[in-house]
Formats: sequence, C-alpha cells, structure tokens
Amino acid sequence: MSQSPLHIASYNIHKGLSQFNRRLTVHELRDRLGTLGSDIVFLQEVQHSHGLRAARFQHWPSRPQHEFLAGHVYTDFAYGKNCVYDSGHHGNAILSRHKILSWENEDISSHAFESRGMLHCEIEMPGVATPVHCINVHLALNEGGRRRQLAMIVARVRAMVPDDAPLILAGDFNDWRTRVGRYFADELGLMEVFEAHHGKPARSYPSILPMFQLDRIYVRRFNIQTAHVHTGNAWHRISDHAALTARLQLAG
Repeated sequence: MSQSPLHIASYNIHKGLSQFNRRLTVHELRDRLGTLGSDIVFLQEVQHSHGLRAARFQHWPSRPQHEFLAGHVYTDFAYGKNCVYDSGHHGNAILSRHKILSWENEDISSHAFESRGMLHCEIEMPGVATPVHCINVHLALNEGGRRRQLAMIVARVRAMVPDDAPLILAGDFNDWRTRVGRYFADELGLMEVFEAHHGKPARSYPSILPMFQLDRIYVRRFNIQTAHVHTGNAWHRISDHAALTARLQLAG
C-alpha cells in the first residue's frame, strides 16, 4: 500500500462489562476506542443483546454493542452470532471505516458446550485492487478444540483467500503455550505483528497485570510499522483483556 498506512485494533471487550461483570463499561469503551484512530477493529465477546443485563444496568445501549461502538466513526460493520442463550447472544464483530464488500460467519465450535465462530470479511481499500481479507476469531479454552479450529481456519484461508491477497487474522487465540504462531507460519506464511516487531507476542491478559500472550494479530502481505499493547488504569477498568493495535503498510 503506497498510500496511507492501515491502522488496526483487536480487543476482547468482555461483553462491555468490567471484570466479574460488576460495571457496565461499553460507554467508556467507545470513548477509548475513539482515541486509537483505527481503520478496522476486530472485537471479540461482543454482546448483541441480553435481556437480563439490559434490565440491570441503567444505561445499557438500546442498539447491539457493535452498532453502538461503531457510532458515527465506523460506517460499516459485521457481527457473527456465536453463543446463543435464553437472554440473548454474543459473538465477534468487525468495525470498518472502509466498505465491507462481503462477510460470512463460519461455525468453528469444537464441542457442544463452547460455541465459537470465525468472522470473515472482505474490505475494500482505496487505491488497492485486491480486497483486504479480515478474519476475526475467539478460540476454544482447551488445546484439543483449538487444534481442530486452527485446521478449520487454515482450510478456509486456503479455499477463500487468494495467495496474493492481503490478509489480517486477529483475535483471542487462548494460546497459553504460544504454539499457534509456528503453525500459521508453516501452513499459511503468516507473521504475528508483535513477534515480528518486538520479538515476542504481546502480554494482554489479565489487563490489570498482563502475563499471558492470548491476543494476537497475524498478517500476510503487510509490513509492520508499529505495534502497541494498551494497558494502564483507563484500559484495565473496561475489560479483562488489553487492546492491541498495529500500523500496517501493504507490501509491494
């Protein structure tokens, strides 16, 4: 991309609630996202609706969280419904300042008790002939489930993403043993932005004192200009994960 760099963010927003679900944080979250200046935002654990919480919290938004967070900044958005229950449902979302040409949410649940999805968008970038493929995931807590999900991600990329197309794969990988990076590098030629820029993935969980490298941003056909993990009091008050951002330049 010889034009402007692409600013992206990935954030597990914990359904717009503080740790242990004590406070509604989605309003603070929208303010904090506004400070990042991102072009594309990958969000995990987005609450579309929840009747009980809407009754409990006085300022619960009247719109689904991804629409509320998009506000007047992100003209396009997509939401993938993953986990459905009596009071509502939640999933992953992608917010974009640029046009989303198409999107699909693929069920990658590894067992009946943990619903997971892979939200795949094609986004039009000004001056770029090929759409940018953006895939947002939140993987299983158990390693066996993650292995099956990683295979499904690889199969989708091979089937749906041309080899020469720019690709961003971001989200909460729950990769406690940091094994995913080598797998994606070998299978898809992806690099993790923090590993490439800083030598190791970002510590992003728990946000109050980040120790574990659970959240990642993997890319192909991009050069990495910057990569930041957002910590501190203003951030750990609004989710149990830290937000990740990167500035990317399309490789020639």
